[in-house]
Amino acid sequence: MLPLLARGAGGAPVRLLAIGAHSDDIEIGCGGTILKLIRQGSLAEVCWVVLTGENKRATEARQSAEAFLGDVPSRRVILKDFRDGFFPYDGAEIKLFFESLKADFSPDMILTHQRSDLHQDHRVTSELTWNTFRDHLILEYEIPKYDGDMGAPNLFVPIDESVCREKIEHLMAHFGSQLPKRWFKDDLFSGLLRLRGMECNSQTSYAEAFYCRKAVLA
Repeated sequence: MLPLLARGAGGAPVRLLAIGAHSDDIEIGCGGTILKLIRQGSLAEVCWVVLTGENKRATEARQSAEAFLGDVPSRRVILKDFRDGFFPYDGAEIKLFFESLKADFSPDMILTHQRSDLHQDHRVTSELTWNTFRDHLILEYEIPKYDGDMGAPNLFVPIDESVCREKIEHLMAHFGSQLPKRWFKDDLFSGLLRLRGMECNSQTSYAEAFYCRKAVLA
């Protein structure tokens, strides 16, 4: 498989925009990739956006993001309080926020939900990402859940076993509100990482997977 290097213009470190509908989405969908980029020194700036969150989940989201991004030179965490489960009905307000975000931050790469996700909040987040950021590299991550919408991604990021462990331990440590849920288990997360690693023939045996709808090979 052809490897692609994550670098900004002229080989500079990347300005990354990570968008999640809910407090743990970024960590679940692309946490390993972000950790890998941090370890490589490939990130110059990160804007971390969570669109829902109230009470305990908002606290979890902020503490998790701050812990994740501790080694990034420039970082900001944006927490919004759009209604969980109502994104299709609150789309105009969310769109206005996306437009203000675009005016304030110009990323080299965007990580967001995949557009075929059956969760309505995830799907609208993806649609508005593409609707707003029309000339950017956008990689769509996947979230395992009850809906049964796991597909066939076409871009893979191999990650070391140590990064896998760090990602999963982070999820278990920072999202106590989710631990009672039957699906929120370390073996689910490790199993998906192993499956995607097999699919891309990762030398480390593990990988995160994305959907890349459009890219320019310079």
